[in-house]
Amino acid sequence: MNTFFKDLKVVELASVLAGPAVGTFFSELGAEVIKIENKVTNGDVTRSWKLGLEKKDSIISAYYASVNWNKKSLFLNLKEEEDKKQVYELIKNADVVITNYKAGDDIKLKVDYETLKKINPTIIYAHLTGFGENNHRTAYDLVLQAETGFMKMNGTPQSGPLKLPVAFIDILAAHQLKEAILIALIKKLKTNEGSKVTVSLFDAAIASLANQASSFLMTGYNPQALGSLHPSIAPYGETFITKDNKQIVLAVGNNKQFQSLCFILNVPQLISDPQFSKNQERVINRTLLFEILQNAIKTMDTEQLMKSLIAHDVPAGHIKSIKDVFETNNLTSYILIEKDNNNNESKRLKSIAFKL
Repeated sequence: MNTFFKDLKVVELASVLAGPAVGTFFSELGAEVIKIENKVTNGDVTRSWKLGLEKKDSIISAYYASVNWNKKSLFLNLKEEEDKKQVYELIKNADVVITNYKAGDDIKLKVDYETLKKINPTIIYAHLTGFGENNHRTAYDLVLQAETGFMKMNGTPQSGPLKLPVAFIDILAAHQLKEAILIALIKKLKTNEGSKVTVSLFDAAIASLANQASSFLMTGYNPQALGSLHPSIAPYGETFITKDNKQIVLAVGNNKQFQSLCFILNVPQLISDPQFSKNQERVINRTLLFEILQNAIKTMDTEQLMKSLIAHDVPAGHIKSIKDVFETNNLTSYILIEKDNNNNESKRLKSIAFKL
């Protein structure tokens, strides 16, 4: 599958996270992805988004590497006619163009859909925006998390609103745009017609509210910050401390799983207790339930407890750091960067991957 799109050519006129993530999806499957970066600003801004411990003189940051590997980068200025002609030449035989211009900027730079389809009538023009094609507002993931309800639901009553630690809405929008491009490619195969497809971060976020939105629309319930707790399932999301002082979470979604949990923790009396026998009662009485389960779990070692829970099909997770994830799963990462004749870093990140 890693060469499925080997005959596909993608021109990426996008920066930061969402647009480049779409380009990376196609590059991972063998497509030729040519990323156009603004030479006036030294390329994609994420090249400069570095942790304090990263090399100051490197042209590539860890952030940039996450969504830009296996692409060819060209540093051009679309305000210069010769550079623009170079982009037009690439688009003549491209299949997909990915953009994330603010409203009107694509027209000013003459890389809007109406202009490019005159150069290539069958081009698929994929456009990401923040708040919609006619909205000039600058959009960052944090702003969208605030404006679409995610921050208000995230966190705890004590912490106040919190953002998710990954640019979650960018990732959601990238997946939606990728799906739209795939649909447009199917259409092109059937009709030989191009398409313009658009996704806004705002719409992607609203569409992804899922059960939280339907709960409000159907019942008027306004979701509140519950930490990792689930508003309609228990025990689900509570953090428990084990005997060896590690943290686990439970995600018990049905009565059978709850019954198995009770036997593992040696509290079978809870199964027939009317306060806990059914999910809705467990939700109502979740504080008392947490205390009972925590008293049992604190007597058990993490490794043995997790083995028992997994063996009896009780959904549970050991809360791990990123370091734990990579070390316990024997994952190693590597980055290959092309070198020029003087053994200096070139402007192309060749690959980034994870190996088992």
